[in-house]
Amino acid sequence: MKDLDIAEVSRRTGVPASTLRYYEEKGLIASIGRRGLRRLFDPAVLERLALIALGRAGGFALDEISAMLTPDGLPRMDRGRLDAKADELDRTIQRLTAIREALRHAARCPAARPMECPTFRRAVRLAGAGRFEVAPIGPFKAEAVSVTRSRRRAGDAALE
Repeated sequence: MKDLDIAEVSRRTGVPASTLRYYEEKGLIASIGRRGLRRLFDPAVLERLALIALGRAGGFALDEISAMLTPDGLPRMDRGRLDAKADELDRTIQRLTAIREALRHAARCPAARPMECPTFRRAVRLAGAGRFEVAPIGPFKAEAVSVTRSRRRAGDAALE
């Protein structure tokens, strides 16, 4: 495959040219020359950009992604770091699931207003205390709980 200019890389990946220039400045990708005023890239940059996109979608910072990519284009991924990020994503999914269930419960609750629903009010209190993190709530799910049961037990009295 022939070299790709910046416009072609942008078209194929959906990454704006300004972002490609920024990635180059940060050392995430490297151009191999110029054709007129346009930067040229080796076709392998497409896979590297796909890895960057996967890392970004997974919540990695650009500096973390940069540490996982060698200058020769080969990924250098620490499996422990990947596993830790997967665990972090699990916690985020659990927290977002709990929030989604709280919102669904409020939308379907027979109480006249959501703030009259004891289950929803508990979710609001936990969120306000920065503790709305683990399990979904509602009559059809487990009650909202904090990160650890011991922390919940210790703090609930103060919230009520």
